[in-house]
Amino acid sequence: MNTKELYAIFRDYPLVCTDSRNIVPDSIFFALKGENFDGNRFVEQSLDSGCAFAVSDSVENEGIHGCIVVENVLKTLQDLAEYHRMEFDIHVLAITGTNGKTTTKELVNAVLSKKYKTVCTKGNLNNHIGTPLTLLNINENTEIVIVEMGANHCGEIATLCEIAHPGLGLITNVGKAHLEGFGSEEGVRKTKGELYDYIEKNRGVIFYNADDATLASMAEKTQGTTLVKYGKTIMGVTAGDDNFFLGFSTSEPEMSVKTCLVGEYNLNNVLAAIAAGKYFEVSVPDIISALAEYKPADNRSQLVKSTTNTVIMDAYNANPSSMEAAIGNFARLDAENKLLILGDMLELGDNSFAEHRRITEIIKNHGLWKKGKVILIGHTFSRLGENIAICFPDKSEAVKYLGNINLNSRLILMKGSRGIGLETLLKYL
Repeated sequence: MNTKELYAIFRDYPLVCTDSRNIVPDSIFFALKGENFDGNRFVEQSLDSGCAFAVSDSVENEGIHGCIVVENVLKTLQDLAEYHRMEFDIHVLAITGTNGKTTTKELVNAVLSKKYKTVCTKGNLNNHIGTPLTLLNINENTEIVIVEMGANHCGEIATLCEIAHPGLGLITNVGKAHLEGFGSEEGVRKTKGELYDYIEKNRGVIFYNADDATLASMAEKTQGTTLVKYGKTIMGVTAGDDNFFLGFSTSEPEMSVKTCLVGEYNLNNVLAAIAAGKYFEVSVPDIISALAEYKPADNRSQLVKSTTNTVIMDAYNANPSSMEAAIGNFARLDAENKLLILGDMLELGDNSFAEHRRITEIIKNHGLWKKGKVILIGHTFSRLGENIAICFPDKSEAVKYLGNINLNSRLILMKGSRGIGLETLLKYL
C-alpha cells in the first residue's frame, strides 16, 4: 500500500495510536518498535480493542483482517505525516536548541493561540516519532503549527525538517548537551544549524537572539531569508523587582511582563515568544496576558512550596549549559539557608567527568560550596564531594538520608538529568 492509499484511509479514520495500552476506538494503530518493545506483538490486541486498522512490518501479521503490512512502520508513519502536512498551506514554526526549547515552544503557543488556531507539540514529544504525531493533528481549522525538534545525533534535525517542512525556524541557543552523540559542541552547533539550513533553502523566516553571537553569526550568514531579531538589547529590557518570578519591561514593543517562571535564564525564552507574537500581529495586551497566564509544568522552572521549604524544581533535564544558568540564578536570589540538590548530567560521553568537575567549580565561585549546603547525586557527581558536599551514588540512598533529617525553612534548587529521577525526592522536602 502506498502513502496516497494509506492517506485515504487516514482521512476516514484520522486518529493515530502507537501505544496498545491506550487504544482509541476507530483509530489506526502503528506498531512501532524500540529497544525494549515491539508493537507488532500487539496488532491483534489493538484491533480487538477497537482500532479500525493496524499498520505492521511483521510478515507474521499478514492475513489479519484490518492489518496493513508495510516494509517499515516508522517510515510509513513519517511519510503519512509529511503527506498530510503538505495538504495544508499553513505556517509551520520549528523550534530547536540545547536549552529552553520546550518552554519556548509552550510560551510561543500560549501567545499565538490568543489569535490563531494552533497545533503544538505535546510535552517533549520532539523526536522522529513525536514530530509525525504532531503533524497528524493538523485539521482544516489549523492556522499555525509549532513543532519542537530535539536531537541527540547529527542529521536528525535535517530529517525532521524534511517531514515537517517548516517555513519558520527558531534556535533557542547552542550549548553542551548530548555530547556523547554529537561528539563535540561543534557537532551540536552543526546539528541545530540544520534548521537554519532548511529555512535558508526554502527562503523562510528565522527568529534569532541578537545578543547571542553564535546564533547571530549563523542566522546572518543565511541568504534569502527573512530575519527577525529579538533579545535584551534590541528590545530594551529592564529587569523587574520580583526575587523569584521572572518579570521585566521592554521598550520595543512597549510592555511590562510578569510570569510564573522561575529564573532569569528563562528571559530569552519569553522574548522569543514576544517576537513570534509581534511577527504574527498578536496584540500587546494578548501577549502580556498569555505570558502571565502560562504555568510551567513537568518539573521545569517551577516554584514549589511545601509546608516547610521552598523548592525551585528544575529537574526535568540537565546539561552543562542549563546547570550553569540555574546555579547562577540560584546564587543571585536573596534568601537565607540555601540548599543545592544536584543530579548527574547524562549523555556527556568522554566529557562527563570534566564537565561535572567544572560545575563544582562554578558552585565554589558563587560561594555556594559550603558543608551541608550541597547534595550531589549520581555516580559522577558523588566522586567530587571533597568532604564538603553530601554525596550519594543514586537517588535511593538520597531518599534514606532525606527521610531521616528534618529540613526546615530552606530555599532548595533541584537540578539534574531526567534519568536521575530527582522529582521523587520532592515528598521528603
